[in-house]
Amino acid sequence: MTEFLDLETQDAIRMPWNVLPGTKSDAAQSAVPISAVYTPLKPLPSLPVVPYPPLRCRTCRSVLSPFAVVDFSTKVWICPFCLHRNHFPPHYHSISDQHLPAELHQAYTTIEYESPSEKSAVPPVYMFVLDTSVIEEELGFLKSAVSRAVGMLPETSLVGLITFGTYVCVHELGFGHIPRVYVFKGSKEVSKDQVLEQMGFLNRRPKPSVGVIAGVRDGLSQESISRFLLPASECEFALNSVLEELQKDPWPVPPDQRASRCTGTAISVAAHLLGVCVPGSGARIMAFVGGPSTEGPGSIVSKNLSEPIRSHKDLDKDSAPYYHKAVKFYEGLSKQLIHQGHVLDIFACALDQVGVAELKVAVERSGGLVVLAESFGHSVFKDSLKHIFQSGDNDLGLSSNGIFEVTCSKDIKIQGIIGPCASLEKKGPLCSETVIGQGHTTAWKMCGLDKSTSLCLIFEVTRKDTPDAIGQLENNQFYFHYQHSSGQMRLRATTFSRRWVAGPGI
Repeated sequence: MTEFLDLETQDAIRMPWNVLPGTKSDAAQSAVPISAVYTPLKPLPSLPVVPYPPLRCRTCRSVLSPFAVVDFSTKVWICPFCLHRNHFPPHYHSISDQHLPAELHQAYTTIEYESPSEKSAVPPVYMFVLDTSVIEEELGFLKSAVSRAVGMLPETSLVGLITFGTYVCVHELGFGHIPRVYVFKGSKEVSKDQVLEQMGFLNRRPKPSVGVIAGVRDGLSQESISRFLLPASECEFALNSVLEELQKDPWPVPPDQRASRCTGTAISVAAHLLGVCVPGSGARIMAFVGGPSTEGPGSIVSKNLSEPIRSHKDLDKDSAPYYHKAVKFYEGLSKQLIHQGHVLDIFACALDQVGVAELKVAVERSGGLVVLAESFGHSVFKDSLKHIFQSGDNDLGLSSNGIFEVTCSKDIKIQGIIGPCASLEKKGPLCSETVIGQGHTTAWKMCGLDKSTSLCLIFEVTRKDTPDAIGQLENNQFYFHYQHSSGQMRLRATTFSRRWVAGPGI
């Protein structure tokens, strides 16, 4: 067991076998599949962070590692994966076997690169989406919790606010003295073009005829964006003023009906707004939901109280009339979030169901969090929300907008991955025909993750003949490009090897 822990401490990788079966037939007889559990952001005591970009193989794009064969006289290194010869760039001219760069040290099989060109930190973005179709007491608890959370944010963090009930209200925080709200009907699905038009993003300039509407580079002014997303230090007063005056959804609810709640439309508007303003930057939609969605896309039940909410038995029997339509809606939303690099978090606080079964596809694929509690005043909710924003030894270390890639030696293929990520459909010779989890790719998107987020990769041994050299090493490399919790973009590369063994007795 000590060996497993030592290897995990060095590279954040744990495998069920620390030796690999020598042939495909031997691997087929293994009770446990050949796999690796990797924690991309696990804190490592000796992890070096170097201030320059990685050196990559020109053929397979793998990163220079201690397993590369180096000829110091000719300044050439041979990639251990594709065996291609690569020349060192001029700034490596002084290297020797006594003077090694960090990436060639045997102890640094895991290393992080912080490119000088990416030094400028991108502030994290938080879009708070609040449910107002709750009783006054619950709304008071929620407003108090959100106000405390905003006070804990770093001053440079960008903050936005959306409230929803029968309608979706997008609050303009850039004009604190004259509060302005943009209202969308909750019963209808809202498109990104409607958000652009109705919220005045293109008042001065027409919409580009080609390309994607995405931030300042596509004709949107910084002033129009800062109306809805402001640094926490600048918008705290305006936000707290809005929260103080925020009232329960004013539309009357008949005694035989449920409250009107357009959860799906509100989350969709939040996704569109972030896609317009900060595409490709780390952003989180934090939705606070106090009951089931009864209005618009993503609804899980009708307003009539005579109709019960679907149960587990209804889902098993496929007799939940709203379920499949809602799941399809949130699957489409998850694709949008993944494309934008944004995360959906759900804080569901109610004694009734809120529809997490339908929502989970968007939360899981974007790497979001789900918190369930009885009330917004419950300690589970308040402590969980505090834990997300606190800094220190026990913080979650939330990072975002990551791309995880894998490179293997020629006798190993990737069957798939299990974990909070989404396939980028990067097919190639390393992809196995057998799929477990998310397969047929060597790259995955991870919109959100923390220090304990882990991925399980399943491998397939393709070697058919008994290896001649039992002690021969087999290499795998994981490299993960992500936005650090500090806002800086980094690349973490982990390269590891395990021994081949002959025979089925492993």
